[in-house]
Amino acid sequence: MGKYHELAEKIVTNVGGKDNINSLTHCITRLRFKLKDESIAQDEVLKNMDGVVTVMKSGGQYQVVIGNHVPDVFAEVIDVAGISGDSEESASGGNLFNRLIDILSGCFQPFLGALCAAGMIKGLNALLVFIGTRGVFEYTTTTGTYVMLNAIGDSIFMFMPVILGYTSAKKFRLNPMIGIVIGAALCYPTIQGSALQAAFTATAAEGAAAPYSLLGLPAYETFLGIPWVGATYTSSVVPIIFIVAFAAQIQRLAKSIIPPVIQTFVVPFMVLLISLPVGFLVIGPVISMLTDLLSSGFQSLMDFSPVMYGLLLGFFWQVLVIFGLHWSVVPLNIMQITTLGYSQVLVAMFGASFAQTAVVAAMYFKLKDQKLKSLCPPAIISGIFGVTEPAIYGITLPKKMPFFYSMIGGSVAGAFLMINGNTSYTSGGLGVFGIFNYITPEGDARGMWIAIAAILIAATIGFGLTMAFWKDDTVEEAVEGQTAMTVRKEVITSPIEGTIAPLSSAQDEAFAQGILGKGILIHPSKGEVVAPFDGTVMTLFPTKHAIGLISENGLELLIHVGLDTVQLNGTYFEAHVQQGDKVVRGQKLLSFDKDALVKAGYTIETPVLVTNTADYLDIIESDKKEVVCSDDLITALV
Repeated sequence: MGKYHELAEKIVTNVGGKDNINSLTHCITRLRFKLKDESIAQDEVLKNMDGVVTVMKSGGQYQVVIGNHVPDVFAEVIDVAGISGDSEESASGGNLFNRLIDILSGCFQPFLGALCAAGMIKGLNALLVFIGTRGVFEYTTTTGTYVMLNAIGDSIFMFMPVILGYTSAKKFRLNPMIGIVIGAALCYPTIQGSALQAAFTATAAEGAAAPYSLLGLPAYETFLGIPWVGATYTSSVVPIIFIVAFAAQIQRLAKSIIPPVIQTFVVPFMVLLISLPVGFLVIGPVISMLTDLLSSGFQSLMDFSPVMYGLLLGFFWQVLVIFGLHWSVVPLNIMQITTLGYSQVLVAMFGASFAQTAVVAAMYFKLKDQKLKSLCPPAIISGIFGVTEPAIYGITLPKKMPFFYSMIGGSVAGAFLMINGNTSYTSGGLGVFGIFNYITPEGDARGMWIAIAAILIAATIGFGLTMAFWKDDTVEEAVEGQTAMTVRKEVITSPIEGTIAPLSSAQDEAFAQGILGKGILIHPSKGEVVAPFDGTVMTLFPTKHAIGLISENGLELLIHVGLDTVQLNGTYFEAHVQQGDKVVRGQKLLSFDKDALVKAGYTIETPVLVTNTADYLDIIESDKKEVVCSDDLITALV
């Protein structure tokens, strides 16, 4: 259940219930319902609801204005209403790689807390064995306490397919209970590769025919005449995700052809009967071979140059986290630990969080902005325990160079860890708890001491570089008649050439009232949108009618071309960037045929809004009548 679940329930109730919903899509700020009967929707209740900005009715749509977090609310609403939402925004930008990252993160994120807890318990057990071997007290791998703690910590790794069966079923919209059954089937003892091989040996001893084989792998008898390839799936990671994805397609097909009155039990019957044999015969063996090849590839790269591997992964790890690309590596680390009992894939990133935390500590002594300075202590505390998002997004990344210094610290620490051959024996402990990941199950703590040394290296470099080279760019300005105060400003140049007007003159009430943010209205004279600052494309819809940007200093800007142009599904629009792209001021973002839009009956007035206005003291609009793309349009004061 997500953070917007309660809000979603209230929205569904007040639009007339799920039976009143024909369809639901969303654009950049709004849930766009098509209702069977708009008259039974409770307009005033929705408008006064916490989390809802206002309600609009336009183009046959009942629009509930939410704001920038509309994708999260949308996901909860379709879950509450039990409908299949057809979002106007594809997850993670729509390309194949981004979709893969989105799938992996969606499957692993729900149980990361439990995974961390299990890893910490295994690390604690290893620490106790280490202390026991020093004669402090009796504690070995055969004691009852060790056996129980090991079972608690190891269970999530042993039955990983069951956990992933549930989370991946939620991701692919398969019945979650079916996902659990599929995961449990993969863990069933007698179908594991070792059990099958034992059966082969017994069969051969009795003089039976030699077992089948496929691509050099052993097989056990046949299923409907097809050789059954033996593979071990307990503790596996990737095969279950692909099998569940296939099962979701079977469920969708089964629901379309099976009468509703018997779907409750016939659909699961068909899904299990088809997806699991295909999983055992084809998907599981193929994916297992591919993941083995990928694992071998990473190992070959590490063997070729451990130093280079450590430098690169340590340097870029925080960048990978920012863009969510670390999810392409995390599953491989978990897979190696669950199958081999150890992994070096993520060892080189261990120092990065400590470098980041040390940089924030140094910035605390040099910051002039008291508001930003007050954010440092809690960011340092969370960073010590491995949670660096507050430090990255709130402090170092907006200031640029401190973030770069943390990357250097993480890089050197990564090389140090790889030179010393450090190996992780469990996955879970974050921050300082992560040092226990490097104690072997037998109690050898050499890796822990190397990890502690890496922490000191990363922190020293990050702290030292920041203290030596970084200067706060905050400008001290004296305000007449008042004590001197700290003021920072960010200038947004015009993204479009044309005439400008107050935002209050917008035809769309939500924009005109300023409830989505402060800004200005542009009547374009040229069908081109350019970047108004250096930053990142935060949101780009497939319809290409709107784009959300975030500047390097954290200012969030929405550029929305035309009124109701979302209904054109991208006709007359062309995008020159993708979601997640870095852009520089003046770079072309979008093109649109303004004459064709007007001829089709659409207004092309374009609101340009600062959507996080609460973060600024004031938003000052230009007083010019006409602007070109190099002119200052909006000034935001911090």
